[in-house]
Amino acid sequence: MANLALKFPINLRSFSLSASASSNGSPPGVHQSKGPVILELPLDRIRRPLMRTRANDPQKVKELMDSISEIGLQVPIDVLEVDGEYYGFSGCHRYEAHQQLGLSTICCKVRRGTKETLRHHLR
Repeated sequence: MANLALKFPINLRSFSLSASASSNGSPPGVHQSKGPVILELPLDRIRRPLMRTRANDPQKVKELMDSISEIGLQVPIDVLEVDGEYYGFSGCHRYEAHQQLGLSTICCKVRRGTKETLRHHLR
């Protein structure tokens, strides 16, 4: 079993997650689940390959900034992990809101994938 500790501040603005061993929270040698894991990742570790092809709605980003400032991020962004690299394909408005607020990390629902999965997302 993984050693997992969640700490929630009173305002639920952010949380920390500590897990021992592998990047998906499973200890070494234990069968790893294929399901997603919730992690707090640095914004600069998340690649956004579709960023140039999509524009965010500035009003939506502003509303999210207000909400995140007041009550914190309510829904993690979805991130694909391939060979230790993180790729964000959804949650672009939430990501930009975090950037504009000057926050260094964001809560992510991380799924592991293969290079073929990554190519599929890039089509």
